[in-house]
Amino acid sequence: MKQNILVSFTPNSKQREIIENKLSEKANIYYLENEPDRAEAIKNADIVFSWNPIREFDDEEYKYFKNVKLMQLLSAGGDHLPFEIFPDNLMVAGNVGAYAQAMAEHALAMALSLSKNLFVNHKKLQEGIFDQSSKSKLLHGANFAIIGFGGIGKEIYKLLQPFEPKIYAVNTTGKTDLDVFFAGTVDDLNYVLSQSDFIFITIPLTQKTKGMIGKTEFSNMKSDAILINVARGEIINQKDLYEHLLNHPEFKAGIDAWWIEPFRHGEFKVDYPFVELPNVIGSPHNSGMVPGAMVRATEFAVKNIQEFLNGNKIKGVFDREDYLW
Repeated sequence: MKQNILVSFTPNSKQREIIENKLSEKANIYYLENEPDRAEAIKNADIVFSWNPIREFDDEEYKYFKNVKLMQLLSAGGDHLPFEIFPDNLMVAGNVGAYAQAMAEHALAMALSLSKNLFVNHKKLQEGIFDQSSKSKLLHGANFAIIGFGGIGKEIYKLLQPFEPKIYAVNTTGKTDLDVFFAGTVDDLNYVLSQSDFIFITIPLTQKTKGMIGKTEFSNMKSDAILINVARGEIINQKDLYEHLLNHPEFKAGIDAWWIEPFRHGEFKVDYPFVELPNVIGSPHNSGMVPGAMVRATEFAVKNIQEFLNGNKIKGVFDREDYLW
């Protein structure tokens, strides 16, 4: 008997083609926007394919999720989800690895731009200043911390190889099959930070990682370290980061992930004027947005749904205890 898949976002034509071609053999596919009775459509669903549930469902509608076995996200992270009102039997999976390559390139681009003072020197040229004595930071042979050695972190690792780096990898197990200089867990965070010239934040936002980098951690970093965050803003204490940047002009940061963003909060807002600082590069959390990104993400998510339909283990299942704030 076929299972029922309810798609709760509006796919474009290419996404819809992937969904229909890959899933229709084993499942009946419905689109929430076309269903006259939303409650009935949700009640009959075995699988929900969602992009941003907090925009696609009202809180009251989760009472109809009793028969839903899996919610597969098009997005990667789960920190924006209302796990506290999800039914206990609902399994939720993030779209692991779907945006990793593009995000890794973006993170490296930020690190290169900051290390070579590209934006600062460009601005000087605009002002008629030809500062040929301006020095930049060498990446070759440098120490690189990758805090969150999962899909994105491993893609960053690949891109760094021509620089003959020393990689300090942090993940949940403290182990990896890749050739790194050091592998540890968040218990080793301050040691890793103290050794690193470049620090990439790619770890998920959970109860354990929220605010994990603050005043103490900044004090353990090198004075001229470069910090790149393409994960979630809340992993870093906003006030402590701003004050450290303000008081340590040689320290630099690339910020792609912010504390209050439209996807989760409905608006963009910062408490401090980060983008006015000369030692900061910012981007609007678009590190994963390249041509074809959503098509690729759909392919990743659909493959996970296929594995579920075939009774196989799937990727990216969230532990709801990590997200009960």
